Amino acid sequence: MGEDRGSDPFLMLDYAAPKDFPADGLERGVGAHPHKGFETVTIAYQGEVEHRDSTGGGGVIGTGDVQWMTAGNGIIHQEFHSEHFSRNGGTFEMVQLWVNLPAKHKSAPARYQHLAKENIPVIALPAQAGTIRLIAGEYQNTQGAAETFTEMNVWDMDLHATQQAELSIPVSHNLLLVVLRGEVGINGEQKARAGELVRFEQQGEAFTLQAGAENAKILLLSGVPINEPVAAYGPFVMNTETEIMQAIDDFRSGRFGAIA
Repeated sequence: MGEDRGSDPFLMLDYAAPKDFPADGLERGVGAHPHKGFETVTIAYQGEVEHRDSTGGGGVIGTGDVQWMTAGNGIIHQEFHSEHFSRNGGTFEMVQLWVNLPAKHKSAPARYQHLAKENIPVIALPAQAGTIRLIAGEYQNTQGAAETFTEMNVWDMDLHATQQAELSIPVSHNLLLVVLRGEVGINGEQKARAGELVRFEQQGEAFTLQAGAENAKILLLSGVPINEPVAAYGPFVMNTETEIMQAIDDFRSGRFGAIA
């Protein structure tokens, strides 16, 4: 048994499992709302989301794209199905992560990274076992697409049926796996099925994954823990309650700006 250190620096994971939407032209999504003190990462597996924010950033996140938004010192944004997706319908599947920021970066300027599918490196696993899309972090001396404030890996993995991959993560990282499709054996001892999240204990840096009878899709999350106090209230994540009260005041006073 090892030391269980939780999910730090990852705060939350929301998985919108595949769902079919009709071609009815209806606007679906989340209207203008604030964030401060952390980052949101939206991974589009299927479908399209249209984003706008108070920095003037925005655009359409299409299938295979990733949006990495730094709320930092405060941002207001909105997310809706794109006009094209609403008009034509289709299957919608997304993951959104909340990634914490250390205290020294919680007041960083808000920014938006659009990581287009074609700009995210894809690395083949040995023995044609599958592939890794490097959204963030590093694998075999290849750097991921996103710029991050702390050391982490966000890997979108496809593992072919019955195939095995041996992976290595720095021992300083916390490690999480989310199985989106299929079934995955872990170190030949445990199995995780679609919709399950696995949190690893600190046991060393090498581990093996093996897909079951069908192809498996896995989201791997690892990172060096920030190890700072977390004070959270709705869309604000700071270090103290006093900072939370200031964040609420900043939002109410219009210091986050507005969506044009």
